[in-house]
Amino acid sequence: VQLVESGGGLVQAGGSLRLSCAASGSTFSINAMGWYRQAPGKQRELVAAITSGGGNTNYADSVKGRFTISRDNAKNTMYLQMDSLKPEDTAVYYCNAESVGALNTYWGQGTLVTVSS
Repeated sequence: VQLVESGGGLVQAGGSLRLSCAASGSTFSINAMGWYRQAPGKQRELVAAITSGGGNTNYADSVKGRFTISRDNAKNTMYLQMDSLKPEDTAVYYCNAESVGALNTYWGQGTLVTVSS
């Protein structure tokens, strides 16, 4: 499975961005997916996750009410709609996918989001 993120960039505080994660390869094996981020000097953290059918989601407390995760399995693509962005949201955002049974974990290369104050 290969994951490719897109949609990062520079935005002013209060603005919005939409990240996409396109999956290819053995996509039939993908189960849960998620978005992680890593800010300079900090550990990578979970931002949001979504189950295989999209029926269940969970969010980090810091992004609840501002970010929305979704996926379109027909397009093998996951999204992260980010609204009301804050400077502390600045980070490299990574797409993550787990295979059925959590036997394998896949990562994208990351996309940089920079929020200016």
